[in-house]
Amino acid sequence: MEIISVKEKPEYKDIAIGYFQNKWASKDSLMIYDDCINHCITTKNPLPQWYLLIEGEEIIGCAGLITNDFISRMDLYPWICALFIEEAHRGNSYGALLLEKAKEDAKQGGFAFAYLCTDHIGYYEKYGFHYIGEGYHPWGGSSRIYEVYLG
Repeated sequence: MEIISVKEKPEYKDIAIGYFQNKWASKDSLMIYDDCINHCITTKNPLPQWYLLIEGEEIIGCAGLITNDFISRMDLYPWICALFIEEAHRGNSYGALLLEKAKEDAKQGGFAFAYLCTDHIGYYEKYGFHYIGEGYHPWGGSSRIYEVYLG
């Protein structure tokens, strides 16, 4: 099992773009992942980060660490986003591996906390996240916001 940071291994850029687009993008948002992942390689900033979880030759999951996850609480960052584990590999705590990598990189970037927004209740609490309130999306609707101390 290996976690690939596209920032650290830019040769995975095109694979990552395709994977994130397949799992998260709509027809209208394809270029968001293309543009963001392309620019994460060249920025001197610690963010954004995009990760692939690979077992052998197979990508089994992904996640990102970004400045804002399209949520109203722009005073909070960084955000862990786009966590996904392929259905056949769920139930093995592989999501925790990606969460830990994102938390580690956020801490190395000088951040004391990391955040995420989700509609899931009960999953992220197992990994040290605490609910802190609701946030609102530009397209309408809201999501629960969670925080984790990076100690």
